[in-house]
Amino acid sequence: MRRSDPPLATAVELGAWRDLAASALEPNAYYLPEWVLAANAAPDEQAAPRVLFGQGSDGRLTGLLPVQPLWPMLQTPLRLLMSADPFRSLNTPLLHRDYAAQGAAALIAAARASGARALLLRDVAIEGDTARALNRAVAAEGLQPVLLRRWSRASLDARQDAEALLRSGLGPKKLKDYRRLKRRLAEHGPISFTVARSADDIDRAYDVFLALEDSGWKGRRGSSLARQPARAAMLRRAAIALAAQSQCEIVQLNAGETPVASGIILRHLDRAYFFKLGIAEGFARQSPGALLTIEITRHLCADPAIAMADSTAGPDHPMIGPIWRGRIEIGDVLIPLRAGDPLIGPITIALRTRETLRRTAKRLLRR
Repeated sequence: MRRSDPPLATAVELGAWRDLAASALEPNAYYLPEWVLAANAAPDEQAAPRVLFGQGSDGRLTGLLPVQPLWPMLQTPLRLLMSADPFRSLNTPLLHRDYAAQGAAALIAAARASGARALLLRDVAIEGDTARALNRAVAAEGLQPVLLRRWSRASLDARQDAEALLRSGLGPKKLKDYRRLKRRLAEHGPISFTVARSADDIDRAYDVFLALEDSGWKGRRGSSLARQPARAAMLRRAAIALAAQSQCEIVQLNAGETPVASGIILRHLDRAYFFKLGIAEGFARQSPGALLTIEITRHLCADPAIAMADSTAGPDHPMIGPIWRGRIEIGDVLIPLRAGDPLIGPITIALRTRETLRRTAKRLLRR
C-alpha cells in the first residue's frame, strides 16, 4: 500500500471513535465503530476499510468518514475515494457537534493528502447540519461539489402519536385492510410483537432473522446474509456489542409460535434505523412485513428517546413508503479535491453511467 493511503479503520482508537459518536452533530448508526468494522470486514489489508479523520489539539476526534478506493471499480488509474458501506445505508460522516467546521475541513484535507483527486459521498443526507458544515468547508477551498443523484426515502416522525400517524398516512380503508390481514394471520395462532435487546435474546433473534430473510427472494438470489456466512458472523457480533450499549434491537412478529417477520433496528442518539427485514414466504399474502412495520411505528413512537426513524429504504418503496410518510433527502455527492480539475467532468460521466447500469441490473434481477 502507498504511504499516503488513509489509515485502516482498526487503527482508530475505539474509545475516541465512540466519544465522537456520542457527541456527533448528526447521528448515523451505520458509522458506529462496531458496525463499520463488522459490515466492511475484509479478508486482507488491501480490501480492509480505511478512514479519513480529524483530531483537535487535545487529541479528540473532530470528524470521521470510513472510505474505500473507488478507482478499482472504475478501472481507472486515477486515485478516487468513496465512502464505505457495502449495504449503501447511510454514509453521512460523523462530525463533532462542537468542532463541526474543523472536522469537515479535516476530512477534505485528509482525502487530499491521500493523493485522491475526488471524494465520492454515496447515500449521504444532503440536508441538515452535517451537509451544511461540509458545504461550507468545500466552498472555503473554492471547490464545487457535484450532485450526481438525489432521491427521497421514507422516514418516521416518532415524536407524533402513532395511531394518528397511521390513520393520516394509510387512511381508514387501508388500515381496515391491514386489520383484516392481521385477523387472517391470527388463524395460525395469537399475534405477538417481541423486541430482543439483551445479548442472549439478540443472538437467538438474529438466527430467526437470518432464516426469514433467506426464505425470500434474497435467498433465491443468493444475496441474503445467510449466504454470506463470514459477514453474517461479524454482524452478529456487532449487533450483540451494540445491544450492550442500547444501540441495536431485533423486532419480531409471531403467529403463535411461528415467526413471520423480523427486523433489525439500529439506534444512535435520538434516531432509529430500520436496517433489514425478513419475512416468512409462506405468509406473504398476509403482508407480514407491513404488519411488522406498523408495530415498529407504535414501538418507536412510544419511546421518548427516539425523535425520528430512517427507513433506509430505496426511493418510493412500495411497502414502507405509504406507512412512513416523512421523507429524508439523500444523494450521491462528488467532491473534487483540486480546484478547476479538468478530469472531474469525465469522472462525473463515468460515475453516473456506472450508477445507471447498477440500478438497471438490480431492477432486472428482481423480476
